[in-house]
Amino acid sequence: MRPLVTGTAVAIALTLLTAAAVAEPPECLPNCAGADLRGAILIGAVLRGAVLRGADLSNANLYLANLAGADLHGADLSSANLLEAQLAGTDLISADLAYADLREANLSGADMDTANLAGADLTDADLSGADLWEVNLEGAVLVRTNLVGARLAGADLTGADLKGVRGCDATGRLPGCSPQ
Repeated sequence: MRPLVTGTAVAIALTLLTAAAVAEPPECLPNCAGADLRGAILIGAVLRGAVLRGADLSNANLYLANLAGADLHGADLSSANLLEAQLAGTDLISADLAYADLREANLSGADMDTANLAGADLTDADLSGADLWEVNLEGAVLVRTNLVGARLAGADLTGADLKGVRGCDATGRLPGCSPQ
């Protein structure tokens, strides 16, 4: 019996669906402080250096988005899709990233002091050199996450999955890690 759909047909269909889902950047750019962007579809959006301070991006789809150097201080990114997003050097101080999908995201050098990442999935993410002072990582998944040079003083890691995590905080107290 021949398959009804070939692998090539599936790949073409997925490409077309992804291309159709890419939305125009928000009209408020470059300053979207406090903007209501709940559920926005911003797949692959280039938002480098954008001001999104206090914006509501909950449930937004930011897959492959480039937010490097953006100001997301106090923004709501809860349950957002940030899979493979570029967030290097981003200001995420006091941001709400609870249950966000941050798998394979680049958060190197990000300032995430007091951010809420409870239940977030950071599998294979790069948090090297990130500031994570008093961050809530309760129940977060940090499988194979790069924490080399990250500062984790006061971070809540209760129930976090730390399998294969790389790097330690300056005190070396991070469970399951070994100094690099």
